[in-house]
Amino acid sequence: MELVLSLGIGVLVGSGVWLLFRPRTYQVIIGLALLSYAVNLFIFSMGRLTINAPPVVQAGSEIDPAAFADPIPQALVLTAIVIGFATTALFLVVLLASRGLTGTDHVDGKETER
Repeated sequence: MELVLSLGIGVLVGSGVWLLFRPRTYQVIIGLALLSYAVNLFIFSMGRLTINAPPVVQAGSEIDPAAFADPIPQALVLTAIVIGFATTALFLVVLLASRGLTGTDHVDGKETER
């Protein structure tokens, strides 16, 4: 399971970095989104990969930290997802405004010569 998760994070990071170096703004936005997904998966994996473990301690039970999932990475990832949606929406609005003002969607504002 850890190998699959680490390979998935690596593929997301590689794809995100490759898209960041593309000349069009939409590809840059998608690259940033892929990088944020990779970071979210990384943070989520830091809370230990446990299956069928409750995230909170029940009253009257013995407290064994190894038997419970860590709720802090889960809360951080949930917050990061909401912030990621907001920044992606902001980037898309800026992309549309920039395209309307310059007439192109290239990052540097210049169309390549053919």
